[in-house]
Amino acid sequence: MKAHCLFNTRVVTSERAFVQIVIWHLPAPLRGSSYSFKYRLALVVDGVCVLRYDNEAGKGDHRHAGAIEQAYAFVSPQQLMADFQHDVQRWRDEHGHS
Repeated sequence: MKAHCLFNTRVVTSERAFVQIVIWHLPAPLRGSSYSFKYRLALVVDGVCVLRYDNEAGKGDHRHAGAIEQAYAFVSPQQLMADFQHDVQRWRDEHGHS
């Protein structure tokens, strides 16, 4: 089985911001993971990535909120999307972006 892209989209949310979501199903787990997904979800505002969820081989699941990096507990692609969307909305509410 080859890697299969499940989701790859970039949505412009305002003239200053966009969201990019990329999720792959892999033939085998990444080094340090117990599941077969590779992902990168990002909110970019004024050319700066202000929120990102990703998993790197050997580094594992984590989220970046500005300069802060925290571990993230991956459950499923669906939960990942829901968690990211929740954080995007919270970021917009806190920073006055619609």
